Amino acid sequence: MAGKKITKTELVDRVYEKTGIIRKDIKTVLDLMLEGIKEALVDGTVIELRGFGTFEVRRRKGRQKARNPKTGEYVSVTSHGIAAFRPGREMKQAVWNAVSENSENAPNVLPLGVRTE
Repeated sequence: MAGKKITKTELVDRVYEKTGIIRKDIKTVLDLMLEGIKEALVDGTVIELRGFGTFEVRRRKGRQKARNPKTGEYVSVTSHGIAAFRPGREMKQAVWNAVSENSENAPNVLPLGVRTE
């Protein structure tokens, strides 16, 4: 499904076009926001952005026999944290509708946990 990609610079440009705020200021705010999210995750804090989603750290258990996909060699992997994102209800619905509208054979059902009212 992946194909199109957007960069931070393109996000800054989009905000600039909608607001007229100086690009340098937009980039500073965006960088500070991303840094704040990263710092909170490192501290073990869950970040909830209502209507968008939740960022959290999940623990991945270590394994004695893991395989390096490049070399095929067996290696030991210790337990470690991974950054995880769970989309919010509005995000799920928006993405669900966007994909459904772009696909001719898309089924007419809602994603799990999403209700229409």
